[in-house]
Amino acid sequence: MSRLDHRLEPEGEVRRFEVITGAIGRRRWNADDRARILEETLVPGAVVSEVARRHGLMPQQLFTWRREARKAAQTLPAFVPAVVTPEPVLAAEPPAVSPRRKRRSRQHRRAAAIEIDVAGVKVTIENGASPATIAAVLGALKVGS
Repeated sequence: MSRLDHRLEPEGEVRRFEVITGAIGRRRWNADDRARILEETLVPGAVVSEVARRHGLMPQQLFTWRREARKAAQTLPAFVPAVVTPEPVLAAEPPAVSPRRKRRSRQHRRAAAIEIDVAGVKVTIENGASPATIAAVLGALKVGS
C-alpha cells in the first residue's frame, strides 16, 4: 500500500485536534456593511480583489453585490410625485374700465382664445399664452391621445 491510502487508525499520536463551534454556513452581511464595502470598491484606483481579501470575501461575491446594486438603482421609480401650489393672488384692483370697453375686451379675448375638444374634454388656451405653454399643452394632448 502507498502512503496516500486512507487508514482508519492513524500511525502514532494525534498532535492537533480542531473543534469548530458556532453557526456553520454562509455569513450574513447586513445592508450597512455591504454598502460600506461596496463604497470601498468604487473609490478611484481601488482593486476589487484587494477589497474582497481585506474583508474575507471572494471577489465574485463583491462583483455580485455590485451587479445587484446597479440593478436596484435602475429599478427606481421613473416618476416622482408632483406638488402644485397655487400662485398667490394679488389684491390689486383692476383699473376702472367703462362697461362698453369691458365688453369689447371680453369679445376680443374670446376671439383670440384657442379651444380644443379631445374625447369630451375641452381645453382653452387664453390670449397671450406663451409659445412654450401652447407647445406644452399640445404635447400633453398628443401623448394622451
